[in-house]
Amino acid sequence: MAGNSQRRNRRTSNKKGMKVGTGGHRRKALEGKGPTPPASDRKGHKKNRVAKAVAKRTVSSQSRRPSGRGAKSTAELVVGRNSVVEALRAEIPSTAVYVQQYIDTDDRVREAIKLATDRGVPLMEAARPELDRMTNGLNHQGMVLQIPPYEYAHPEDLLETAANSHEAPLIMALDGITDSRNLGAVVRSMAAFAGHGVVVPERRAAGMTAGAWKTSSGAAARVQVARATNLTRTLEAYQKAGLVVVGLAADGATDLHELDALAGPVVIVAGSEGKGLSRLVGETCDFLVRIPMPGGAESLNAGVAAGIVLYEAARRRA
Repeated sequence: MAGNSQRRNRRTSNKKGMKVGTGGHRRKALEGKGPTPPASDRKGHKKNRVAKAVAKRTVSSQSRRPSGRGAKSTAELVVGRNSVVEALRAEIPSTAVYVQQYIDTDDRVREAIKLATDRGVPLMEAARPELDRMTNGLNHQGMVLQIPPYEYAHPEDLLETAANSHEAPLIMALDGITDSRNLGAVVRSMAAFAGHGVVVPERRAAGMTAGAWKTSSGAAARVQVARATNLTRTLEAYQKAGLVVVGLAADGATDLHELDALAGPVVIVAGSEGKGLSRLVGETCDFLVRIPMPGGAESLNAGVAAGIVLYEAARRRA
């Protein structure tokens, strides 16, 4: 008889509704989820992808852009066994050496590990996929060296360094030098001839990379490198502080050995080997000086030219 069946789970009514054990799922499913978020916040939407890309570029540019005193560049990775060993030999400041798991060791790997251990640089073991991600797929050969961000000085700091030494400022400025090895060579010459620092522009110029550190042969640890937002305005500020601005130019009106200003407070400006000084920087200089070259060469790279001029300045000051 209907309603008296002893069979379990048999429907005894045609009435639809909630069943025992559903937990009210249907009721929750009917609840509203709030207003629809804007397109830029909806995952997968084109505007969301565009917003993320813009934010990523903004963060990236801010991490690269120094400002004020003590501005820092971004950290750098030295990739490959030979490069890592050479960087450690040159005693470039390092924060970590990453070594691939189960790497096939050779003389370079063993030397890198020994140098890092002797200097107290942390050794980090990493899987190959992680190293591939860190280096954006470069051929790292199982070894990566991480260099901390370089802390740039402010151009005014170089004047303070000279004042603390009770010496007339001797500063080198680089205009349009994009090869970091040239920067490293200039830093090395500054250390050799008792200069007070190097100024580089913030944009379109070489920075203190691993290559610059290596070329400086450790001199970068003793010589300050400052970054200028605008090189022309920085040179004008130096002029107001009493420095003479001397530009190196192949068509300069004065020979180097005739320039008496090198004995006093001076900032020497070197341009790129191809383009030389930019127009505004050249117009700002108090003197345009040429280096006599009896051999007939048309020009010298910035590293060589800086060494010659700094030697002449040191000779006159002595």
